[in-house]
Amino acid sequence: MQKDTKSIGVIAGAGDFPFLVVRGAQRAGLRVVVVGLRGSVDETLRDCADVFYHAGVARLGRWIRVFRREGVRQAIMAGGVNKSAVVALPRWRQWLAYLPDWTSIKIWYFRTGDRRNDTLLRAVADEMLRKGVELIDSTEYCSDAMAPEGALTKAQLSSAQRADADLGWKIAREMGRLDVGQSVAVKDKDVIAIEAIEGTDAMIARAGALCKSGGWTLVKSAKPNQDMRFDVPTIGVGTIEGVSRAGGKAIVIEAGKTLILNRDETIALADRHGISIEGRRGISESNTPAPNP
Repeated sequence: MQKDTKSIGVIAGAGDFPFLVVRGAQRAGLRVVVVGLRGSVDETLRDCADVFYHAGVARLGRWIRVFRREGVRQAIMAGGVNKSAVVALPRWRQWLAYLPDWTSIKIWYFRTGDRRNDTLLRAVADEMLRKGVELIDSTEYCSDAMAPEGALTKAQLSSAQRADADLGWKIAREMGRLDVGQSVAVKDKDVIAIEAIEGTDAMIARAGALCKSGGWTLVKSAKPNQDMRFDVPTIGVGTIEGVSRAGGKAIVIEAGKTLILNRDETIALADRHGISIEGRRGISESNTPAPNP
């Protein structure tokens, strides 16, 4: 099939991020071919896409075949997958539940040394590129949704919250370096909860259960060498609702590397709940001395 330079592929998981990508690509004049991950994708995304297919999360070979058949040569990953649901099952039930194809089996057993997100996703990206489909920066068509630097809400961080954020920032950056998670909850310079395989929302709920007095700070940052093709830090309305229920009062995110979904609604909701949101530049961007002229 001839290359169709006016098409883009989207591998869509859960949440609002795939909608943001699809609409942004369409505004750029592209035909959008969506492969929706069964059990994760919001089914209403079908109404937004130009072309829509279902595929299993462990059916990489099908993703590639669909994109090649549709003339797609570049694709974007957007949206989450509940990885904890996978590891909760014994190995034989994982096979029955997800029915991996041969391409996915090769990635899982022969192309990766561990099962961390970056390891798996880079192997997926390499395999797709070998088959003629390049994974690109997932924020390519929604750069206007990236968090700016500074205070984003009416409420601003108190001195105590800022001290908690400073500690949380160091912890979150180290977690990111190790590819463990992106988020940490801190109160009174003590770490309440850190994110691992369960994801940010579950970590937020756990922080609330552990710190019933509330008033804690959520810090969410990108990895020091964040691969913007996948696993980009994201907050949205659901994040604000979760933090509010769990008693959190401040959110610090990495400016330029964190997506704010439904930005106006998200910030308005934070204002209603008295939650402060601040964008902070990464260490490499803000703390690296400028070269001598």
